[in-house]
Amino acid sequence: MVTLESLGRLVVKKRGEKGIRAAAKEIGISSSTLSRVENGHLPDLENYRKICVWLGVDPSTIAGQTDRGARTNVARAHFKKDSEIQQETAHALAELILAAQRAVKMQEIE
Repeated sequence: MVTLESLGRLVVKKRGEKGIRAAAKEIGISSSTLSRVENGHLPDLENYRKICVWLGVDPSTIAGQTDRGARTNVARAHFKKDSEIQQETAHALAELILAAQRAVKMQEIE
C-alpha cells in the first residue's frame, strides 16, 4: 500500500537518473517543491494531484495507514497560507474526499 510517508520514495524511484529540475518540469511543479516531497514533506493539494498523475497513482490509494487492518484512518492535508482557495484546488480536494469515501466503503465490504 502506498502511504503519504512513502510518496517521496516513490518520486525518487520514478525519477531515477533524471535530474530534479527535469522531473519537476515534467510534473508541472517547482524543483524546490519536488525536493521537499522527496525529503518527506507533504505538498499542497494541487501539487499532490500533479505528482499522483505523474506517478500513475490514484490519489485515493495513498491513505497514510500503516496497518491495513486498522479502522482508524488518518487523513492529512497541507494547505497554503493563501486566504482564498483556487477553484482547481477545491476541485482536487473534492475529488480526494470522494475517493476516500469510496475507499472506506470498499474496506467495509471486505
